[in-house]
Amino acid sequence: MLPQTRPPLRSTLPPQDLPGAHNSPLTQGREFLWSDADFARIQALIYQKAGISLHAGKQAMVYSRVSRRLRDTGHNSFKSYLDRLEQHDGPEWQEFINALTTNLTAFFREQHHFGILHDLLAARRTQHWRIWCAAASTGEEPYSIAMTATEALGSNGHFSLVSSDIDTKVLATAARGVYKADGVKGLSPERLQRFFMRGKGANAGFMRVKPELQKPMEFLSANLIQELPFREPFDVVFCRNVMIYFDTPTQRQVLERIHRVMKPGGMLFVGHAENFSDARNLFALRGKTVYERL
Repeated sequence: MLPQTRPPLRSTLPPQDLPGAHNSPLTQGREFLWSDADFARIQALIYQKAGISLHAGKQAMVYSRVSRRLRDTGHNSFKSYLDRLEQHDGPEWQEFINALTTNLTAFFREQHHFGILHDLLAARRTQHWRIWCAAASTGEEPYSIAMTATEALGSNGHFSLVSSDIDTKVLATAARGVYKADGVKGLSPERLQRFFMRGKGANAGFMRVKPELQKPMEFLSANLIQELPFREPFDVVFCRNVMIYFDTPTQRQVLERIHRVMKPGGMLFVGHAENFSDARNLFALRGKTVYERL
């Protein structure tokens, strides 16, 4: 008796879930199809537009952030979204950049820099100081700089502070200068009283920067891999924890641009993990992650 034959089994899985359908394991359980080719395109585009170098370990982060743009724009695949992005030079490019920038900040982060800044400014109180904060994020860093400058220069001192960022959403938050009370709890009672207003009623639980601290400050969008929109040179530049997102050639290009908008002898403050020993003809180390413009 011949054994009974069965028709070949047919998979009930959708095509995208079949083995070998995509070359990335991150496809499984995802809302959108996700391939290594999608990630490679995003890597190339964010490098082209913002100089940000994404390594392979960032796939999950990139999927999570860019998939929000797919939902907001009504696209059902990364390919469709990226095709549209490349074909139209419109506002979605800024949203794409905003989605992929990282914004970690706090008031008086890397505290030693503000002691150095205070002493630098206090030594020449009669000078009008021009300061640039090149990665303002949500504002904690530029307001820390402004508080330090106000304390160092006194009531008769003069300074102007330009605060920029490539991410327009965080820059808008910085310009508003409103923070949850928990976000400023690291500041001394004296600084809170001098520089902030406490919210009441519907604004209870929030703190707002006083207008007099914001008066010498300007907020604008700037892309460090493009020509910088400044006419007058700066005495002090804070560009902290930015270069870590660039590869070596891009770092060099950005340092050259910063060098061009600084006065000779100006001071550059950088992040604790950043080292510019390859740019000795541009900057000389003068302290812990503090460089002098040559």
